[in-house]
Amino acid sequence: MNNHLPLLGAGPAFVGVITPATIAVLTLNHRNIIKYGDLPAFRPMFHLAGIVLILLGVLLWGLANYQCRIRENILRGNLVTTGIYGHVRNPILSGHLLANAGLLLLACNLMLAALPLGYWIYMTILLRATEEKWLKALHGQKYTEYCRRVNRCIPWF
Repeated sequence: MNNHLPLLGAGPAFVGVITPATIAVLTLNHRNIIKYGDLPAFRPMFHLAGIVLILLGVLLWGLANYQCRIRENILRGNLVTTGIYGHVRNPILSGHLLANAGLLLLACNLMLAALPLGYWIYMTILLRATEEKWLKALHGQKYTEYCRRVNRCIPWF
């Protein structure tokens, strides 16, 4: 094992599944192939929530990449626990999850709005099987204590 995580980690496996899935169901919904779950009376509320989630997702992604300089820290073998990483352990993947959830909410369809729960389950399983094991092996007790303080997917301030 290297003295650092793989640079891309589990990201491609997560983003490479949820983004095409989001595009596919949005396309099916737009073409009226998904016929149930449309909630036109709640469209303004769904649109507002969708925009907020997309912006929050972009913010998490940006803070992880630019404020915390995660790429450089990974290459140095550092465990980053400050900045946005002090509020959520996986802000890049959480950002993608939130942005995709926001896109789904813009469709104003209850069936599509349920997909982010599946995305969250997939993210949890994937991270437990990969990055969390890698980080535990690299950083031991320091990582275990960090996990007790900070949520895996949902930012907590």
